[in-house]
Amino acid sequence: MFKKILIANRGEIAVRIIRSCREMDIQTVAVYSDADRSSLHVRYADEAYHLGPPKASESYLLSDKILEIAQHCGADAIHPGYGFLAERADFSQACYDQGISFIGPKPSSIAAMGDKQVARSTVAKAGVPVVPGTEGQGDLSDEALLKIAPEIGFPLLIKPSAGGGGKGMREVLNLEEMPGLLTASRREAKSSFGDGNIYLEKLIQGARHIEIQILADQHGNVIHLGERECSIQRRHQKLLEEAPSPFIGDDQEMRDKMGAVAVQAARAVDYINAGTIEFLVDEDKNYYFLEMNTRLQVEHPVTEAVTGIDIVKEQIRIAAGKPLSFKQEDITMVGWAMECRINAEDPFRGFLPSTGMITQSLLPAGPGIRVDSGVYSGFEVSPYYDALITKLIVHEETRGETITRMKRALEECRVLGVRTNIPFHQALLENPDFLAGKFNTQFVQDGVPPFSVIQKDQVLPEVAALAAVLAAHDQTQRSANIIQRAKRDTSNWKWVSRWERTNK
Repeated sequence: MFKKILIANRGEIAVRIIRSCREMDIQTVAVYSDADRSSLHVRYADEAYHLGPPKASESYLLSDKILEIAQHCGADAIHPGYGFLAERADFSQACYDQGISFIGPKPSSIAAMGDKQVARSTVAKAGVPVVPGTEGQGDLSDEALLKIAPEIGFPLLIKPSAGGGGKGMREVLNLEEMPGLLTASRREAKSSFGDGNIYLEKLIQGARHIEIQILADQHGNVIHLGERECSIQRRHQKLLEEAPSPFIGDDQEMRDKMGAVAVQAARAVDYINAGTIEFLVDEDKNYYFLEMNTRLQVEHPVTEAVTGIDIVKEQIRIAAGKPLSFKQEDITMVGWAMECRINAEDPFRGFLPSTGMITQSLLPAGPGIRVDSGVYSGFEVSPYYDALITKLIVHEETRGETITRMKRALEECRVLGVRTNIPFHQALLENPDFLAGKFNTQFVQDGVPPFSVIQKDQVLPEVAALAAVLAAHDQTQRSANIIQRAKRDTSNWKWVSRWERTNK
């Protein structure tokens, strides 16, 4: 087993990994940028080393410097977390070249599945259904993509070949708006993942986003841990996840089939360690391969809650050469789990990012509640990284009881100093369609009152009338307040004059 692990990440996921390492009696090493000098993961780790300025390209994406630190401190393994270098095949290869274990898949698997275009081609050859889109491999120019787009049909998605988390994705409704969206997508992909390669994919209307968690060891064992429902998204960024999926529900046959397809896709690239196969599922329960995330997912805690398996610990054991601790028949999903991502953004102002110091952080507790956080009172939320500051996870026997528990947890959660999306989650959990499980990936975009998207030219006379009444009432209240002068409210000059006359 490893003696010391370097975590090449920051925030709540770095803290999450450190905690599992502590329970396994493994020393930890943190890395940090100037903006993260006082971050929680730096405080929790046994050692911490400075990377550079706040920008990710000058700190957390510096693979050579991270490897240099690993060699210097004697780390025998690196855990990349999610984002940054987690899906970089060259970084994984560099680790192996320097005799450091990479806690993740092999470089060849990352190259095959980390590049979304190659992944589509690979799983299609293995007989897995894929969403129609850009065929072939390689970096296609904007001119080539503009030529192919009408053949795929609108609406469609522009997606980065590398990375994930919705970064760089753009929805295209027509050919006229496509050139600008291609440029924006490439720019964001290059900034986030160091790779500006993009591809096109047909946008399936009314689809759900359901993913399957898989684990694979170095001894040929590949299993799945059931599904996660991830359809509650905004701009392709997940906001709330749950396991199991209310759409699949008691349909064990569909769950087994999707799990088998996910295992088949993993075997197609000789996959090792933890990974996630994402599917789009239409209203008729037809499912299509979307992509594979060759890393630990943000939403992995909901799977841990319903299966009782610590996925991070399994990742470490697998990387150390140990076989899986269980077989497929040992996996059962017990109860229901849900995760709300608490982001530092203002839902009342179009979800604008909110930065500044967290003056107070009171997090919920009690039975069936788990909080994965990377912040504390006095922590400075910077504009350089993802808005996610805390993950709130609850577990109960049924979906209804889980929602009730989540409502209570959100009421107890207090983060002051910055705006958060807690009010959005509270409104979502009161929405009748959400409560009934009737939603898809367009659900948030279509509108969750009072956070529905308002068009610039939309007229709301009721809202305007209400605002006018409140303003008039406030003015009337102010006018009714009569302020009289007190007996001592006399000019100080007069008091001085009287004093002079009486003291002559």
